[in-house]
Amino acid sequence: MILIGATLFSLVFRGLGGDETIAAALEAIPGGLVGAMVVVMALMFVLGFFLDFIEIIFVVAPLVAPPLIAMGADPVWLGVMMALNLQTSFLTPPFGFALFYLRGAAPAALRTSDLYRGVAPFILLQLAVLGLVGAFPVLATFLPSLRAG
Repeated sequence: MILIGATLFSLVFRGLGGDETIAAALEAIPGGLVGAMVVVMALMFVLGFFLDFIEIIFVVAPLVAPPLIAMGADPVWLGVMMALNLQTSFLTPPFGFALFYLRGAAPAALRTSDLYRGVAPFILLQLAVLGLVGAFPVLATFLPSLRAG
C-alpha cells in the first residue's frame, strides 16, 4: 500500500510540474551540488524522526535523486549517502525502530529517556561517518569502481 500510495503521489506531483520545481529549488541553493546535498541530507535526517525509512525512500528519493545526479552527484555515492542517513533514523527518537527493539529487550528499570540519551553518541558517530563520506566520496565509490573497471 505504501508503494502504491507513493507511486500515485509521485505521478500527480510530476504531472503538476513538481519535479521541475524541486530541481529548480535545488539548483538555486548556494554552493551548487555541495549545498544541495547538505540541504537534502538535513531534510532526510529530520524526516527520519517522524517517518519510516520506506516512506522516505519511496517519496523523497525519487524527487531529489534525479536533480542531484544531473548536478553531478555520482549515483553510487548518492545512494550510500542516503542509506547512511536513513540508517541514522533507526536510532532517532521518537520513532526510531531500534529504540523500540531496545525498549522491548531492556529491563523495566531502564527508562525510555535513558535509552534516548544512550543512543546519542551512536547518532553522532553515524553523522560523522556521513560527513566523512560526503567529504571523501571515494570512500563510497572505491570498491564499486574496482568491479566496473
